[in-house]
Amino acid sequence: MANCTNCSAPLPQDSIKCGYCGSRNDTDLKGVHYYTTHEIESDRTCPRCNIRLRTIDLNIHGKFFVERCDECLGFFFDPNELEALLEATVANVFTVNKSQLDSIKVPMRANEFSSFYIKCPICSRIMNRVNFGTNSGVIVDRCKDHGIWLDGGELRYLFEWMKAGGKLLQQEREEQQKQIKERELEREKRKNLDQDSSGGIYTESSSFDLFGGTLRSADPDLFGMVARALRFFMK
Repeated sequence: MANCTNCSAPLPQDSIKCGYCGSRNDTDLKGVHYYTTHEIESDRTCPRCNIRLRTIDLNIHGKFFVERCDECLGFFFDPNELEALLEATVANVFTVNKSQLDSIKVPMRANEFSSFYIKCPICSRIMNRVNFGTNSGVIVDRCKDHGIWLDGGELRYLFEWMKAGGKLLQQEREEQQKQIKERELEREKRKNLDQDSSGGIYTESSSFDLFGGTLRSADPDLFGMVARALRFFMK
């Protein structure tokens, strides 16, 4: 359990606000990476607090700039930045801990953050709410053109999800879905080839009845007999 950086009291699991001194805690970045805050404010606005976001440098493999709100501690990531941060921060994960994944619960902090749709800090269009990584349990706000917004505390859960092998599990499921689709395409391809080889009408097992006898369409001599019989009766 994390402790308040101001009074050292234990923080509630479902909050970044200390219940003793009332301070908000930047628990997402504490102990993860050293970062510096730039004096110049970003030209982007927090979709929660309606104040200018602050540009910070996470110093990951050189300069790594993201925007953060000083009030609610939410983050805005440009496209692919969040994935890059998770990859750089959580390394050497080779197994899936399903029990740990099941124990990760992302609380609905209704008292702190509204569940209503919010606007993109760049284009001001309403963002879509999606489950990050399809199975992380963290519902992020995404603008398809400009990036992802995370409310304060959500980044911490994504770190835990990564450490428990959440991304590995996602990749395994994606590979399984890919194999299923490939098998379905192969079956469809074989089916089409069978239809083409039989002219789209008969297959090797096709048959029809003539005078109470069954003739196989695969036998060319039988077709000749039928044709001659028809010509005889038509004279």
